Amino acid sequence: MTIFLSSAPCGAAVNALAEPGTPQPSGRLVLIVGPSSAGKDTLLRFAQIRLQHRDDILFPRRVITRPPDASEIHEPITSAAFEARRSAGDFALDWIAHGLSYGIPAMISDAIADGRTVVVNVSRNVVATARTRFPTFVIAIEAGHSIRALRLAHRARELSDDQTERLARGTAPVEPDAVIVNDGPIAAAAQHLIRLIAG
Repeated sequence: MTIFLSSAPCGAAVNALAEPGTPQPSGRLVLIVGPSSAGKDTLLRFAQIRLQHRDDILFPRRVITRPPDASEIHEPITSAAFEARRSAGDFALDWIAHGLSYGIPAMISDAIADGRTVVVNVSRNVVATARTRFPTFVIAIEAGHSIRALRLAHRARELSDDQTERLARGTAPVEPDAVIVNDGPIAAAAQHLIRLIAG
C-alpha cells in the first residue's frame, strides 16, 4: 500500500464562481475516486465505522437507480423518480455511470457551510463540477490491474462479459490531492484514508 500527496494545500480548491468578499463555506467536500474494484467502497466502510463518533464528518448515502445490494448502503430509486428529484434540485451533484444514475443529496451544501466534512464516492467526471461549487479535496484510490480483476471476479453484480470493459474505465483525467494505492492489507489503506479525511 502506497500513499502520495500532491503539493497543493488541503482544501485549496474553492468556489471559483464566488464574487470577491463572498463568505466561503468553512467545511470541505472530500471526493473519493478510482477505477472499478480499486476498493473504494470497502475503504469507505472502514472509515465510516472508525469516524462514526465525529459529528463534523458526514458520509451521505448516494441515491442510485439500482436495487439494494450488499456492496453498498444506498437509497434505491427508479429512473423516473430520480429525474423528478434532479429536476426539483434535490441533488448537489449527479452523474450517470455504468447505465445507472447517481445523486448526492443537496443537504451536503448546508453541511459544508456549517463547517462539516462531507465524504462521497463519485465518478471522475463530476470532479470538475464539484470543484467549482465546494472547497474540495480529491483522494484517488488505485490498485493494480491483476488485483482489480480478481476483485471484480468476486463481485456478484458484475457480468463476466463486462469485466474487461470495467477494468479499462476510470481513466478520465483528474488531478487528485492524494493517491492511495490499495494493493496491500485493507486495514493499512483504510488507516491512511481515515487520516486524510479527519485531517
